[in-house]
Amino acid sequence: MIDIGKKTWQVYGGALFGPIGSADNLVLLESVMVRIQTGNIINAGLIAFLIVLLLLVDWYSWRIVRLPLAPFYLSRPFLVSAVLASLAGYLCIPILNNLRIHQTIRKEGPRIHSLKKGTPTMGGLFFIPIGVTVAGVVAGFSSVVILGAAAATLAFAAIGVLDDFYSLINNHNHGIPAWIKIFLEVAVGSWFSFWLNSANISSPYSMKMLVPLPAPLGLIYLGKLYIYLTSFCFVSMGNGINLTDGLDGLAGGTAALAFIGMSIAVLPISSDLSIFGVSMAGACIGFLLHNRYKASVFMGDTGSLALGGALAAMAACTGMFFPLFIASGVFVIEALSVIVQVLYFKTTKCFYGVGRRLFRMAPLHHHFELCGFKEPHIVACTYVVSCILAIYAGYVGLISA
Repeated sequence: MIDIGKKTWQVYGGALFGPIGSADNLVLLESVMVRIQTGNIINAGLIAFLIVLLLLVDWYSWRIVRLPLAPFYLSRPFLVSAVLASLAGYLCIPILNNLRIHQTIRKEGPRIHSLKKGTPTMGGLFFIPIGVTVAGVVAGFSSVVILGAAAATLAFAAIGVLDDFYSLINNHNHGIPAWIKIFLEVAVGSWFSFWLNSANISSPYSMKMLVPLPAPLGLIYLGKLYIYLTSFCFVSMGNGINLTDGLDGLAGGTAALAFIGMSIAVLPISSDLSIFGVSMAGACIGFLLHNRYKASVFMGDTGSLALGGALAAMAACTGMFFPLFIASGVFVIEALSVIVQVLYFKTTKCFYGVGRRLFRMAPLHHHFELCGFKEPHIVACTYVVSCILAIYAGYVGLISA
């Protein structure tokens, strides 16, 4: 509580709710506390689901790869990464706050998001390096695919840092110009494609540029088209997660599930990349402990772009683009909602002179917010959808490999 003039105001989670005794603000405070409890329950459920799923995969992994793997092959790096990222948050969030690295809230966004003003951002600075490092330590930095995926992840994180700093310096939420960001993402994706073509990566198929698909399609050789597909995946994944990062816990939780789905899918092809995937998922969970409702930190473009780059790198190294599309279904839907909204607005403006909107606001999660759904409930429903997609993506990857 703080005193302003002759009135005592209630402060909760960094938000100023109004003078004590005001009925409206007491109702708002009670609503926020209920949502915080809901966010904790959702977070606990997600963690329990991921741990059980990974333990089951570890138990049956010998049937998947037909080779003996170390005990707790996937669950161990997941838990180590989650614990380290969580601890790092307690050290780094106060530093971000003291440096006034705060999120700039969009004026055109939902009005309730004004309560998020002053929340530290660029959380990707502490949990992305942990995910990459744990993967390197567990799988070995001598692994070529780990080094390549780590390089792509950190390159996309660097683009995110540039974008976040540009937003902070100019005190707006737009970042660097879109064409510059896309150019940099395409450049990294193209570099990764050419690196894949020249690197000595072991593959059960003894060939590169192959895309495994379920029967009866089998293996498809794409040749030079593989380069374009890789660049497209890097750009789409990075921006898809970036657009999804609009509610507390939404991007972090769905990204963790996408990484788990991809880790299961690529296990028969590259067990090292599976370790990389679960390490990144664990880092997302460690971050999520600070990002659940009401968030004490946001990942920023630093985190969202890096996560997209990591997912795209896993798919490019193994050819598992189809499971990537499934596991990242939430990101795809969010990105499509923005594209459809823009196209619909421009089309109706040409025909009627005034642009109309298909959704109340894009991306899609803001549409649900404005329809009256509470933030934790939107996140919980998205988690359920993402859980189903992650399991199905892992299944499709296994039957394809």
